[in-house]
Amino acid sequence: MEKATQVATPEQLNGVNDAVNDHFIVPQESQRELVDLPVLPIRNTVLLPNMVAPLLVGRDPSIKAIEEAANLNHLIFAVTQREEEMEDPGMEDVYVIGVEGLIERVLKLPDGTVSILIRGQRRLRRVAYTQQTPYMRVQAEVIAEETVSTTTLEALRRAVLALFEKCVKLNTTLTDEVFITAMNLDPIGAMTDYIISTLDVSISIRQKLLETLDVEERLEQLSILLSQELDILQLENQIHEQVQQEVDKSQREYFLREQLKAIQRELSEHDPAMRESQDLREKIAKSGMPDTVKVRANKELDRLNSLPSIAPDGGIIRSYLDWLVTLPWTEKSKDRLNLKEAAALLDKQHYGLDKVKERILEYIAVRKLAKNMRSPILCFVGPPGVGKTSLGRSIAQALNRRFVRLSLGGVHDEAEIRGHRRTYVGALPGRILQTMKQAGTINPLFVLDEIDKIGSDLRGDPASALLEVLDPEQNTEFSDHYLEVPYDLSQVIFVTTANALHPIPDALRDRLEIIELPGYTEEEKMQIARHFLIARQIEQHGLKPRQVELTDDAVRKIIRDYTAEAGVRNLEREIATILRKVARRVAEGQHGRTLIDAENIATYLGPQRHYYGLGEEQDEIGVATGVAWTSAGGDLITVEASLLEGRGQLSLTGQLGEVMKESAQAALSYARSRSHHFAVEKHFYEKHDIHLHLPSGGIPKDGPSAGVTMATALISALIQHPVDRTVAMTGEITLRGRVLPVGGIKEKVLAAHRAQIATFILPKRNLQDLEDIPQEIRTSLRFIPVEHMDEVIAVALHQSMTEDDTIQQVKKLEKRRQARQITR
Repeated sequence: MEKATQVATPEQLNGVNDAVNDHFIVPQESQRELVDLPVLPIRNTVLLPNMVAPLLVGRDPSIKAIEEAANLNHLIFAVTQREEEMEDPGMEDVYVIGVEGLIERVLKLPDGTVSILIRGQRRLRRVAYTQQTPYMRVQAEVIAEETVSTTTLEALRRAVLALFEKCVKLNTTLTDEVFITAMNLDPIGAMTDYIISTLDVSISIRQKLLETLDVEERLEQLSILLSQELDILQLENQIHEQVQQEVDKSQREYFLREQLKAIQRELSEHDPAMRESQDLREKIAKSGMPDTVKVRANKELDRLNSLPSIAPDGGIIRSYLDWLVTLPWTEKSKDRLNLKEAAALLDKQHYGLDKVKERILEYIAVRKLAKNMRSPILCFVGPPGVGKTSLGRSIAQALNRRFVRLSLGGVHDEAEIRGHRRTYVGALPGRILQTMKQAGTINPLFVLDEIDKIGSDLRGDPASALLEVLDPEQNTEFSDHYLEVPYDLSQVIFVTTANALHPIPDALRDRLEIIELPGYTEEEKMQIARHFLIARQIEQHGLKPRQVELTDDAVRKIIRDYTAEAGVRNLEREIATILRKVARRVAEGQHGRTLIDAENIATYLGPQRHYYGLGEEQDEIGVATGVAWTSAGGDLITVEASLLEGRGQLSLTGQLGEVMKESAQAALSYARSRSHHFAVEKHFYEKHDIHLHLPSGGIPKDGPSAGVTMATALISALIQHPVDRTVAMTGEITLRGRVLPVGGIKEKVLAAHRAQIATFILPKRNLQDLEDIPQEIRTSLRFIPVEHMDEVIAVALHQSMTEDDTIQQVKKLEKRRQARQITR
């Protein structure tokens, strides 16, 4: 619907007109020449007298005004509007002074707009509005321009023409004909308007000059404007000349280089050294290396060209340049930042490991939002075979990055990381840059395997050299001794792997984000074997799924009786052993399906090779069950304590480490300090020797977590009370009997569950570690969190040492002592 337009009354129009005319001196009515014309508001230019301009008109009121003018005398009042963006200007939105425009051509376009060619004739001053809709009409006064030739006016005219001539010579868009036309125009006012129309000035300046009715004043303003324009043109010309000189110099150098290339091409056809030098120079130019490195490379190449062909340094410099041009400097792979695809890929290639996958997806999400984030230095810590290295490969595949791996196991030489200096014979860059060359991009996923196996000797400390590599603040300018130029490693995602944290130096560990990968549970191993290992081994052995079947009981028996590991590497080997025998039978012509279950597994793998620790068959005095962490997961460990006649000597056997021996001393000191609570003779240690033994003496054992188990076995032997065989325990003991937290809770709980233990005693501060244990295992065990050794005794020995219990225990021990004396 068209918006209604309110028509102004004659009184309102006269009020506006009076307000406008107050700004100008209106001559007497008898002296004025008035015209009644339609109004054409002009948006982005100012029409001057004697100026011809094409205009594109699209507003309906303006089109109607043009049609009205075309039907009458082709005259229209062309006036500039005050604000260019205004779409529907009103009476007060256009300037007062405009130009009488002669419409010489009208052309209607297909889109509804009108193109006109209009010529400015006389200056007009608006006197009054006579119409507002459907277009504006005004009554305007013709401004007559009368000039009297004076000496001042002539001087101004010549000055303006002189300035305009200089501007025409410097301005490439103006021709000499423009100046000739201006020089021949008469009167002076027409010349002034013509010169103004040729200049590239703002609308406000043009309107100001249009409103300057005095010719002498207009010439003065034009003179100032031309002086400013001349200064700008002279500066532009000076800049242009400087640029042209540089271009001429560049062109001259280009021609000389082309001539030199032609000469070198001619020479290279007969000189292989020259051809090789030219190839190296082209590779340096295309390598994308930083300018400082490029300068160093060209300097070395010039040095190579200056050496005789038989010089021994030639081969060293040539190898150095080959390394510089073959290293990736700018090549990079585009990251794939699709979280759903990454999650699906990680789930497809790895079972479980929820915390690790969550951390990787968090990194991809942050990378998607923050493009310039620094890459983290991840460290996967876990026992062998849990998938640390393959997890790095999956991350690289999820991110669409190149995967490269460097094994640091057994590295003792710092030069393996930083390289050798070129002064040595056979010097090479370090293995970091060698691997980057192998990657071919500056943003691969770089796995540093077995970082805990680095050693140090007289050749240096490789772990200290890795500090620069793995520090985001420093690796932007990694310095290799061979290259001696900075290399940017900041875009590399470094992933390190380790079996244990304690061998890693503190300074290096501080730069790593530790992510622990605990050993798999039996159920997790079952799922991995079912979904990954069996299918992969069937394919690798050339078999088909219909030719062989491994039952769940068979896989579970392999896990329990033929492997002892936290990961699944040996499990896959045993499955491969079975499938090799099946593949042989198929190759010999056997048909049908081979079924492998728990009953016939021994025919493929032989007798059982591993026996997990099981709980005791009955409650015994001086025998307590503990749990220990091993590289293959958790296992039960039995502590035996025996009292012998002697002089208070403590014997420890079972190949115990120093920490475990100290735990045994602490357990004995605690038992002595609490002897009155346990109704033990005060000086029992002076009449008895104490022997603590941990079976499986061929296996080294160490750590503080057997402290409570040793104390329980010792106290059981002292008070002659059996220990509950269904109870397993772990924890460090202090001299005051406090139970401190230990590590490896998940593996220890899994071992207790496998051995059918009913009650598990653990330090109270380790309760949070139970979150990593599957729900079905947590519900099958009774967990007893403890803070003091008295709580352990109350559960393991089913005794709470109250004062009455102590008195009764003293009486029992006294009777036993008297009975022994009678027997003697």
